[in-house]
Amino acid sequence: MEKTLKEFLKKHKACKDGFDFAKDLTLEQFLSTCHRGDWILWLFVRMNPNSLRELTLAKGHCANTVRELMKDERNTKAVDVAIAFGEEKATREELDAAAAAADYAAAYAAAAYAADYAVAAYAAADYAADTAVAAYAVAKKQNQKQTADICRKYLPIEIWDQNLI
Repeated sequence: MEKTLKEFLKKHKACKDGFDFAKDLTLEQFLSTCHRGDWILWLFVRMNPNSLRELTLAKGHCANTVRELMKDERNTKAVDVAIAFGEEKATREELDAAAAAADYAAAYAAAAYAADYAVAAYAAADYAADTAVAAYAVAKKQNQKQTADICRKYLPIEIWDQNLI
């Protein structure tokens, strides 16, 4: 049995930034102050491997924060089914089918995006690229905070298996 969150993070090879953030915190402190939903999800998966519904519900709501960026209906359908599964309104089979369809859509979109990006890359000006990078960094930070809040809502400390730390 693990003695501290720090030991648990080390054993499970947390990323350096996540480890540095959480190493001196209790689980409760980590959950209440963490600014990144992906870190909370990462830890939840490792501490609660049998909590698929709760995890899927949180992940579905996190994915829903970027719904407007989803160009393919199969991706938005997968998000909807993930949330429905988390709410016990969809079966595991429906979840698996939606995920498979979204994977296919993502693979197709990635190939199309790569071709479009190659053409657009030559046309982009340095200023536009710098502006886009800065805007992306701000949006990313805002989304990380938003998804952390979502995780706190759908993965409250009361459902975590704290026997591991």
